[in-house]
Amino acid sequence: MTARIVLLVTSPRLPAGLLTAQAWDLVRAYPVLTGAENAQTTALRANGADVTILPSPTAAALLAAAGDGTVVWLAAPDGDQRLARELGLKLASTPELAEMELLYGSWDPPGARLLDAVAVMDRLRADDAWKRSQTHQSLARYLLEEAYEAYDAILADDLDALRGEIGDVLLQVLLHARIAEELTEDERWTIDDVAGEFVEKMIRRNPHVFEPGRETDDLDEIVTNWNAVKAAEKAAYPPRPTTSLASALVTLAKSSRDEDAADALREALRRVTEEA
Repeated sequence: MTARIVLLVTSPRLPAGLLTAQAWDLVRAYPVLTGAENAQTTALRANGADVTILPSPTAAALLAAAGDGTVVWLAAPDGDQRLARELGLKLASTPELAEMELLYGSWDPPGARLLDAVAVMDRLRADDAWKRSQTHQSLARYLLEEAYEAYDAILADDLDALRGEIGDVLLQVLLHARIAEELTEDERWTIDDVAGEFVEKMIRRNPHVFEPGRETDDLDEIVTNWNAVKAAEKAAYPPRPTTSLASALVTLAKSSRDEDAADALREALRRVTEEA
């Protein structure tokens, strides 16, 4: 009987134990090896899997563990690429030693890397002196600046640059949300509150998508509905002072590190002032 080694890869961004039926059948039927204890090993054992820790895994150790049967290697969150490469090279030169399979027990859903972004921002807020010192007020001009740079990339039709600039806008969103977590209890909110409010707002403002019987492709109707819901939302809250476009452009022009961009902003400001 030929030895069989199954490399089981799972998403570290999903709850432990959330695996495909095929993966569960596999880990319950055969011995599972892995490099360290974690939430996934706890979940597997709790549901009947036989899990053994192999602290210093090598291709030779996996082949020895498989013998003439099947063994499952539960990969670490990084996928254990070094071990997989070592095993693959060994079996490429001596394929009679074992069969190797790769099985994805779970995979990232769209947007999963946003969880990484939140975790990175938590670390930066804690360990980076500059980000730790920031407030909503001190960051305000950067939000304008990053939004303008994204706008500039759109005008330049530079999609690669736009991807990076949108990331810089996201940084501002994440950092503001992280700062808000540290406010007093009656003022505090989190990135999940931001996302939740966004979802509720989009559902309210897009009845043609979310309400049965309201489907339409009429753009005028869609815009009318949007504006009507937006007006109702504003009526439900007291008005707040707003910053004029001219003031925003002044702030942005002063903060710009790019002289050409600053000149363009000053020209835009001049036009806005003349038209006012």
